[in-house]
Amino acid sequence: MLRLSNLLLFNNQKKSMLKGNINHSVCAWCYPNLSLEELCVEAKRIGLVGIDLVKPKDFSLLKKYGLVSSMTGGAEITQKESFNDSSYHTKLKNRYMNHIDYVSKAGYKNLICFSGNRKGMDDETGLNNCVTGLKKILSYAEKKSVIILMELFNSKVDHPDYMCDNTKWAIELCKRLDSPNFKLLYDIYHMQIEEGDVIRTINDNHVYFGHYHTAGVPGRNEINSSQELNYPAIMKAIVKTGYSGYVAQEFRPTRKNPIESLEEAIKICDV
Repeated sequence: MLRLSNLLLFNNQKKSMLKGNINHSVCAWCYPNLSLEELCVEAKRIGLVGIDLVKPKDFSLLKKYGLVSSMTGGAEITQKESFNDSSYHTKLKNRYMNHIDYVSKAGYKNLICFSGNRKGMDDETGLNNCVTGLKKILSYAEKKSVIILMELFNSKVDHPDYMCDNTKWAIELCKRLDSPNFKLLYDIYHMQIEEGDVIRTINDNHVYFGHYHTAGVPGRNEINSSQELNYPAIMKAIVKTGYSGYVAQEFRPTRKNPIESLEEAIKICDV
């Protein structure tokens, strides 16, 4: 009992060392050599509040450690096959309706989605198809207080042919859907590669952004001085907008002890 009390005290002290302006989380897939439970233990110790891209089957494990699913995954078919192709709409509707229930019942908020690849499709057709498909689930998401977030990827390096690869297209989708329960997952790494001008984009368009991901450019590794992005400045810009959601670390650690890299990233972003 004494050991448990000491551990709880240590965790509370660790949390108090963070400034509280950013709700920190981390993407589970970046730590393949750690079990989800091991990552939960480390996340709690460092002072994170959640873990990204966890599926509903693992919600109980997050709750065991007092963490949230800051971005739930598992409803999608694939990133390449999604809402911009109407042939997938029925399957996607069924999957997303179920996952909206899972997220709502657990008391969480965010559920990820993707545009799909172009496959020769023009942007306007893709927009229209995404609007049609997403409208099939958005009224239910609104009823259940769940936010559907589409992630922006770069198509230059990591996701060739992905349709939602620029903020102009993504924001137009938000405008056409006109729902408080549809937002964008602004991935700083991806958008630095695709279009740059990150801080101006955040300042001008933050009302459409419901979640942020980080990683170093180039390479998708640590976010320290080994890469080109000024993450303290970016985080300050995010905080200045009044943002109250999550910032999830999504870089691939290169250190032998990956948690050292995660702790460093949290320190960098805790402005």
